[in-house]
Amino acid sequence: MADGASSSGSGAGAGGRGSVGESVVIDYGRRRTTCGYCRSTGPTSISHGLWATSLNAHDYQALLDRGWRRSGSFLYKPEMERTCCPAYTIRLKASDFICSKEQDRVLRRMQRFLDGELDPQVGNPQCKTNPTKRSLNEPMNAPTLKVSRVSAYEFGTATCPSLDKKDEFICCLSSKINEAIDTCFQGGIVGSDVQLPKAVVKTVKPQVKKKVGEAAQEKNGGTIQDLVYTCNISFQLAATIRRALPEEKRAVLGDVSPNSIAEKLVLAMAQDGEIAGFSLKACNGHLNFYSATIQAIQNHTSIGACAQASDKSPSSKQNSINKNDATHNQKAKKLEFRMARSHFDPEEFALYKRYQTKVHKEKAVTESSYKRFLVDTPIVSIPPVSGDNTVPSCGYGSFHQQYRIDGKLVAVGVVDILPKCLSSKYLFWDPDLAFLSLGKYTALKEIDWVKATQESCPSLQYYYLGYYIHSCNKMRYKAAYRPSELLCPVRYEWVHYDAAKPLLDKSLYSVLSDYSTAQDEMPQAQTRVPCDESSPKNSHCETPIDEDDEDSDYDEMEMMVDEEMAHSESNADTAEDSSSVGDIKNVLMDLNGARIKYKDLQGVVGPIERKHLSELERQLSRYAKVVGKELSDRMVYSLS
Repeated sequence: MADGASSSGSGAGAGGRGSVGESVVIDYGRRRTTCGYCRSTGPTSISHGLWATSLNAHDYQALLDRGWRRSGSFLYKPEMERTCCPAYTIRLKASDFICSKEQDRVLRRMQRFLDGELDPQVGNPQCKTNPTKRSLNEPMNAPTLKVSRVSAYEFGTATCPSLDKKDEFICCLSSKINEAIDTCFQGGIVGSDVQLPKAVVKTVKPQVKKKVGEAAQEKNGGTIQDLVYTCNISFQLAATIRRALPEEKRAVLGDVSPNSIAEKLVLAMAQDGEIAGFSLKACNGHLNFYSATIQAIQNHTSIGACAQASDKSPSSKQNSINKNDATHNQKAKKLEFRMARSHFDPEEFALYKRYQTKVHKEKAVTESSYKRFLVDTPIVSIPPVSGDNTVPSCGYGSFHQQYRIDGKLVAVGVVDILPKCLSSKYLFWDPDLAFLSLGKYTALKEIDWVKATQESCPSLQYYYLGYYIHSCNKMRYKAAYRPSELLCPVRYEWVHYDAAKPLLDKSLYSVLSDYSTAQDEMPQAQTRVPCDESSPKNSHCETPIDEDDEDSDYDEMEMMVDEEMAHSESNADTAEDSSSVGDIKNVLMDLNGARIKYKDLQGVVGPIERKHLSELERQLSRYAKVVGKELSDRMVYSLS
């Protein structure tokens, strides 16, 4: 017997029965699918599921606080103790948010772009100069090879524009490494569907340079080379290959540890010659660029300029000044933010299609799947009421937040506005503007929105980021919005991330509220220690993330429910829990438009055959257990 719960109302995509504001759900069951996070080959992802025809905002808020999420009108909740990748609801109290240096850089980069001071192509990953995050200690037997010479013409016409010659030189080094990556790993070796990361060459900080130099001098004695630039792309490549390829395919590639990859790249780059005075070494997985003297560094940062220095005249200098003035006087751009209730917009769909095909490499993106995933919603829209500070000025419901630059749509955030929170569901953005880190930027803007809204609607305090999966590196960015909290999957209590992390380091499924409550103070933020990407022991430990490596759309693997899949249920799951009939007497049900409690069912319809009654009791018992007694007594479970 198929049954479920739904909410009736005026939400987009809601076609349910019942009074306005009533929650109605149908077709409860367990679902087994392949996992998009660990890329399992079998149905290892296990979740509870419901279809909702309508949900009032308060009931969906309560479901979020019991670990549920929605995909269109389908509600799902991971079966934490059985699924392959346990997913914990994560949230942030907006008023407590502490903006990190990296997040502040994202805001400043956007402002520079809007002010006309940032060339769009500077955002190319090859042009970044982020500080290094791993140890650069050099082993005594590090292989040393010369890297290819770059002519003045090649350097002057480099495709990575920047603000000064030093940055241009770094771009050229990055490009050379990326060419070596193509040589070593493309051509079908790792598969055409695997997107390899791009190299980012970084200037070594003085304090790091000094430390490495002292260590090298202590080992080798005498004169030491000056470490100028470094790149940790080998660690990113090793991690990408490990995640993307099964063990048998990795075996074909041979040793794919960061050390081995770094040495392969050095050999590939050695084919073309040298850059005068610079040498390249593979050191503990890093690609380190050395110069004999500091003066040599200064000479190389102006290679392009030196080639033409003797030909410069006063007029050419004046032209250069005018060119610089033109750069700084570019027209400022206007960023607009618009918020509209969830509905189909052809312009949004066109952007979504570009995003899915270019960023996530989807081959077929249909209008119907887009509507089911991001337009349909069972949440009943509630308009604002004048003088009522319990409802925000936009009201409750599902919304699309549009970001436009000079009128052009560049990003859309799909969100739910609820009594206690803004819940981020999905984000898609213009692939041409990836350098702006729009995923991070819009998250920061959404946090600001919650802060501002709280002034007029005090109950709306939280920013929900969806699910956090400790075993998935692509989810780690969510914990960077601090101080965040994770939902305990058993007691449904909120636990600070810093308290939960030690438990998750030991076991991916943990009863988070079991952490020691004897401490009077919040646990201090734990120091993140870089782990060896090549070590299988550390496959779940914290790994450094470059600034835009995880510019995600919140839950990029968010369940895009296929109706046939969502209605299927394992017979084994149906047979399970057959003896666990809980307190279901007050479960509210819909029967041909009438609202009745389970305890009154047979009094209304007459005697029910025992085998059918037992099947209904099993489903109602599991349903009541996963949504909670309060909601099961309040929401309407529709018998289809």
